[in-house]
Amino acid sequence: MNSLSVGIVGCGNISDRYLDADAVFDAFDLVACADLDMERARATAEEHGIEAMEVDELLADESVDAVVNLTPPSVHAAVITDALEAGNHVYTEKPFATTVAEADAIRAAADDAGLLVGSAPDTFLGAGLQTAREVIDSGRIGDPVGATAHWTSPGHELWHPNPDIYYQEGGGPLFDMGPYYVTALVFLLGSAERVAGSVSRPHDTRTIESDPRKGEEIDVQVPTHEAGIVDFANGATANLLMSFDVEASTLPTPAFEIYGTEGTLSLPDPNHFEGPVRVRSHDDESWETIPLTHEYTDGRGAGLADLAYAVRGDWEHRTSGALAGHVLEVMDAVRTSSEESAFATIDSDPGRPAPLPQSFPDIED
Repeated sequence: MNSLSVGIVGCGNISDRYLDADAVFDAFDLVACADLDMERARATAEEHGIEAMEVDELLADESVDAVVNLTPPSVHAAVITDALEAGNHVYTEKPFATTVAEADAIRAAADDAGLLVGSAPDTFLGAGLQTAREVIDSGRIGDPVGATAHWTSPGHELWHPNPDIYYQEGGGPLFDMGPYYVTALVFLLGSAERVAGSVSRPHDTRTIESDPRKGEEIDVQVPTHEAGIVDFANGATANLLMSFDVEASTLPTPAFEIYGTEGTLSLPDPNHFEGPVRVRSHDDESWETIPLTHEYTDGRGAGLADLAYAVRGDWEHRTSGALAGHVLEVMDAVRTSSEESAFATIDSDPGRPAPLPQSFPDIED
């Protein structure tokens, strides 16, 4: 079957990662890009040998089958909706949307149009977390009991040239980094059922410490220290901590583990596609590093390939809107629980995405 013809909306730094992935996958072909800044779009198009378009032009182009949305989180829902209304399948960067209501509306629009919508992160399709899934499914650590997912830093204003979006609607450490961890946990443990959370915002402004805007103050509109307890349908409980307010820590960053009745699974960094997978059981004298069971470690593009295979009917969509909406609901519930001083119930239930064939990006196994 023919590859999916894809256009990119948003030509920031991450667009290069997707465009470079075009050489890795036969399932899709990146043919065009668009940006509100046409000079940026033309420069990206020239570098990668594709066509530069206005955003509306790209969405309306009948030769484009799917759109990759790389715009800021605050406009994710609007861009996705416009793309769906124009008849395009969509794959978006995380977070899926800024509110659960937006996510629900997106999925409804996609269903009504008979189109697929998917979302990053796709790192759980990488060899590291696919190997971790094999360890759990094989019973090596027994029944999962709990998990720890900690990621902390002093804040993105220390290094990012334009950190504003991380402190605006759709930002904050949980909405920025949380999708990697929560998505990985749902892939490994299954759907979440309820959440307790507590969040804070110690500073109303932040000072940028990187060029070219060094010394400029920006407003902080979202929580920047976010902690949660997530209860999963399988009985496991995970504790989350995502923060832009930790200057230093003796804990490793990230700290990501699953605890079972027969042992502990040390997980790789879910922001990457590989990394060490280690297991230690009661009778073990040391940690055992598990050889990777899967092949894919090449980075961004896996989720877009997953969407393309699903569009072609080769398999069920893994990086689906259902999964992304569930992850967003979990993260939103941390903040809701904090506001209401009570557990928040999770209504959605996407189930565990199926593991990949070991041969991915080839689909035969």
